[in-house]
Amino acid sequence: MALSFLLWAPLFFALLGALLGRRMAPKVALFGSAVTLGMAIYYIADFDTGKAGLQHVTDTVWIAALGIHYKLGVDGLNLFLLTLTTLLWCVATLYAYFRSWDRPQLFFFFMGLAESAVLGAFLSQDLALFVAFFDLMLVPFYFLIGTWGGRKRVQATTKLVIYTLVGSLLMLAAAIATGVESVGNSGQISFALSDLVRVGLPVGTQEWIFLLFAAAFLVKMPAFPVHGWLPDGYRAMPIPVVAVFSAVLSKVAAYGFIRIVLPLFPQAAVHFQELLLLIALASILYGSIMAFTQTDLRLIVGFSSIAQLGFITLGIFALNPQGTQGALLQMVNHGLVTAALFFIIAVLAARAGGSEDVRDMGGLAFRAPVLAALFLIVALATLAMPGSSNFMGEFYILLGVFESKLVIACVAFTGVVLASVYMLRAYIGAMHNRVGAKVQSRELSLRDGIVVAPLVLVIVAIAVYPQLLLKRQQASAQAAVAQTALLTHQLALPRATAQTAPVLPQGGQTP
Repeated sequence: MALSFLLWAPLFFALLGALLGRRMAPKVALFGSAVTLGMAIYYIADFDTGKAGLQHVTDTVWIAALGIHYKLGVDGLNLFLLTLTTLLWCVATLYAYFRSWDRPQLFFFFMGLAESAVLGAFLSQDLALFVAFFDLMLVPFYFLIGTWGGRKRVQATTKLVIYTLVGSLLMLAAAIATGVESVGNSGQISFALSDLVRVGLPVGTQEWIFLLFAAAFLVKMPAFPVHGWLPDGYRAMPIPVVAVFSAVLSKVAAYGFIRIVLPLFPQAAVHFQELLLLIALASILYGSIMAFTQTDLRLIVGFSSIAQLGFITLGIFALNPQGTQGALLQMVNHGLVTAALFFIIAVLAARAGGSEDVRDMGGLAFRAPVLAALFLIVALATLAMPGSSNFMGEFYILLGVFESKLVIACVAFTGVVLASVYMLRAYIGAMHNRVGAKVQSRELSLRDGIVVAPLVLVIVAIAVYPQLLLKRQQASAQAAVAQTALLTHQLALPRATAQTAPVLPQGGQTP
């Protein structure tokens, strides 16, 4: 039951804080997020690196008639995503603690509910349970954006709900179809992933179910061209909300590909490999170009996230262990970097008269060397400079894609180049050049420093020692893509044989 404490602790403390009143709500919520982070760190320390299967399993039949289990577990696929979630929610709650909010009991309650929903999606080892938590994530963000959002928050919330609700309905249909089609000769339905993976669905069934899951996950990430909710949504969200939304929720969708799609529908994944790689490549190029054309720092980070998630999708559908490990590592890297950037944007806007437009900034580094240094570290990590945390993730991804699809890997390199253009442009525009008309160039405050600095320290730590993550992810990553990697290898053998076979003379006799 230990994982249940990790899962429900944020909601419990948030509810307790709401009942204790507006003065206690922020304190109790912050304490709960810190406790949850401590539990996640414990699971890293206690993790058995040589084991590919689940650890700390909780498995109880929830709805026996439907074969739905309350099954939770930790392995190399979700271990660091759990820690990422708890860390970023703790930092976001700390940021919110230093600000005043209208109806703080409700604000911190919905933040706690959102954290529990995300943790539930990562921990779920039952398909129906995963779908339930995946849909539950939308509920608190509907209120967080619609109630505490900025300009055009109603329009942004409506667009976000429509996009994600359509994706959720597609995934619900796919999950039900998977359970029904997997009944087989036993006559017993089960949604436990360990049971579903042992049932080999027909190729045709795999393919149409795969497309439904892919549509749902691509909307949530978001990927090009199903990203229409992103500009309005990112502009309307409060800073702590957009930080966790962009950094964590998109990873649930990418994680769903690795946890559910590849093991359950391996033949469909191989069949649609090139389609998903092309979508990933389009996301990289589109996101990078759009980020270059923006002057709003939020949208620069938002469109760059589309590009970075394109790299993650590229790694997943390389369909080999190197690409999968790179995707898992990059999920953590991108979450840390994106959250840090949004908190830095809030700091910059506070010194530029409230504007988040890079044209209204400039010269902030003159009297704020600490702020400039922290921003520079995060900016360099974003463009995957050698020695940064993102470098190793993108290196593994491109290595996996090189082994799978050489041409796509070569084109994907342009995304790395474009990232250096838009991020250095944003950094130079905000920190150097002329001092803006409304700019107050002052150093990072203590309360902003204790929000941003821990994230930067973790980014540096992963850059120095990525093996901490790679070693614990390796066995699970290999197991997740074992079937797809084998199928890809089998398909490649006839082509390789045809290319190397000797040309026979007429008559069919060897010379």
